[in-house]
Amino acid sequence: ASAHQLVSLLFEAFFTALLRAEGAIRNKDVPTKNTALSHAVRIVDEGLKAALNLNAGGQLAADLADLYAYICLRLTQANLRGDLQALDECRRLMQPLREAWTSIAEHKEVLNRI
Repeated sequence: ASAHQLVSLLFEAFFTALLRAEGAIRNKDVPTKNTALSHAVRIVDEGLKAALNLNAGGQLAADLADLYAYICLRLTQANLRGDLQALDECRRLMQPLREAWTSIAEHKEVLNRI
């Protein structure tokens, strides 16, 4: 898989983890909630955030690093409190990034065909 595909997989795994956590919160399944939210935090912190090149990426990379740190904080709070609103906030913050990342791949495919 290319680097682009790996990041796409991280986004998909993140959203899957959020869905699992949401279901676990609704079902009062604490162990599954803990596992799902810990997984989501690791995806953001050790995957997406770690992949940023802060030297080459400039202000955009710095802003993304700050956003990822905030999302990790909110996911931790959601885990501690069983907070569905925090999960929704994280989903809303990450969805535009996921869509933009997907759009990059679509544009690359078009450019490669020209």
